[in-house]
Amino acid sequence: MNLALRPIEASDQAFLFELYASTRAGELSVVAWSPEQKRAFLEHQFQAQQHAYFEGYEGASFQVIVVDSQPAGRLYVARWPSEIRIVDIALLPEYRNQGIGSRLIGDIQAEGAAVGQAVTIHVERFNPALHLYERLGFELAAERDAVYLLMRWQPGAPEVS
Repeated sequence: MNLALRPIEASDQAFLFELYASTRAGELSVVAWSPEQKRAFLEHQFQAQQHAYFEGYEGASFQVIVVDSQPAGRLYVARWPSEIRIVDIALLPEYRNQGIGSRLIGDIQAEGAAVGQAVTIHVERFNPALHLYERLGFELAAERDAVYLLMRWQPGAPEVS
């Protein structure tokens, strides 16, 4: 598997929307809305998320994850003086559970270790990815609200596999 990252481009918007929609498919499957209503909701939420990311994390790297020359996901990372924040990582369903996320997060952890910075990420309490982050050595740093947890990995922490 050839794994690469590249900056997002304007032409990636349709792909990024479909990726976003794939991350919300489970929760929308139980909503009694028409396909048109679901799409309108997703488009609105996608635009709001994009705006929040680009405005709230100015200077972050916004990249497309490319697997064997095909767009497979997104990785957004903010590098601050005191920490490296994984703003968002998401993969299309067909690329999940193949070690791609673990590899990319491991690369970010190696970067954090090289510069002596913690790596952090927000995750929803019931997101299955929480188990991945825990397996990779992230620990609970803060409970932001009823939905989100802030997870932190510290350089020098024992490696977990």
